[in-house]
Amino acid sequence: MIEQGRHIAQALIPIVEHRDAAEGIFLVRLRSKHLSEFAEPGQFVNIRCGDGCLPLLRRPFSISRVEGDSIELMFNVVGQGTRMLASRKVGDRVDVLGPLGKPFNTKGDFRTALLVGGGLGAAPLPILTDRLTRENKRVISFLGARSRTQLMDKFLLDVHVSTDDGSLGYHGTVVELLRNSLTEMQTEKPKIFGCGPTKMLKALAELADKAGIECELSLEGDMACGMGICQGCPVERTDGKKKYSLVCVEGPTFNSHDILLR
Repeated sequence: MIEQGRHIAQALIPIVEHRDAAEGIFLVRLRSKHLSEFAEPGQFVNIRCGDGCLPLLRRPFSISRVEGDSIELMFNVVGQGTRMLASRKVGDRVDVLGPLGKPFNTKGDFRTALLVGGGLGAAPLPILTDRLTRENKRVISFLGARSRTQLMDKFLLDVHVSTDDGSLGYHGTVVELLRNSLTEMQTEKPKIFGCGPTKMLKALAELADKAGIECELSLEGDMACGMGICQGCPVERTDGKKKYSLVCVEGPTFNSHDILLR
């Protein structure tokens, strides 16, 4: 199935690499000429993790990186679906739908991109970094994790780190690290790109608003269908013209001024 104009395709795609990316975090590389050609920073794929009818719903995964004719995904085990995907082997084929969602907006007159990832929110940052550097933007990365063993900083630039346990870098949250850094570093026409848990994104949006910096967020959500049919991933809007947007089709990326995070 292909939807003209959005390059969405469904296919059985082979796993060509499956390994640990960090403590408790897996990396899966899928060989797909279609996805590698059309995937944009901030988009995701929806995967049927099992071979039978269980789990019934697909699971969404951020596209982390494109290399040659392959894409990479990073995830941890949080339930039945991700447990099944983690047990797959190289050579297995998985049912993938994508690329889905609205990508990050890397255009505009900003000069410095401040990339902020909390936990697995670091997953979409490598593909975003690649696009921004090709558009001649300066990239500074801020990563937060529970511990140094769970940091994922490969393929990122100018990385600043925070850990909850203080095992590496700043002892505290990644938003606190960014707040402190903004008072110390020189940034020309900055824009913030954030991905992570909702609580982190809410704090990041508040920081960006106080600092007067444009901010774009990639939201998490229960994006079972990925195409706006199941209505399972609403986010409240601020503009009043429309009460809610669906994360899967009108996101997952939003300007922080356009949405209400609770």
